[in-house]
Amino acid sequence: MVKVLGKDSTCSIARSLEVLGDAWTLLIVREAILSGATRFQEFRDALGVAPNILSKRLATLIEEGVMERRTYRDDGARARDEYVLSEAGRSLSVVIAALGEWGRLQRPRPDGTSPGFTLEDSGEPARLAFVTADGEVVSPARLVARRTEDSRVPAT
Repeated sequence: MVKVLGKDSTCSIARSLEVLGDAWTLLIVREAILSGATRFQEFRDALGVAPNILSKRLATLIEEGVMERRTYRDDGARARDEYVLSEAGRSLSVVIAALGEWGRLQRPRPDGTSPGFTLEDSGEPARLAFVTADGEVVSPARLVARRTEDSRVPAT
């Protein structure tokens, strides 16, 4: 069970951070999205995270519906679990893309890497954007953000 973050538990950002606000958790999701990692050892090898921390973060991701636990068995080996992104987990691609873009632009490094997203069928690059209902791409500098009831936010 995740802990309620701050005094405004109705805020969608606070609710999201209650699940995803730990760096290891987002890095686990990043590895699942970018490299297709599903196995405990794949996450360990990619991240260098301690096994107890990885176990706890995976358990939280499963409990919160971001990942699903599935059993697999390699030939001649015992059954093991793998951790597969759910629909909710796959929808975090936009979050990973936004964090990657922010890091690339605001914290550049000459040896840095960033996630790149392409269409599966054509390989055409895709990018993040704010888009109006009529398809106009809008610069973040033109935006104003306000607290809005969840039920009044237009569906995407």
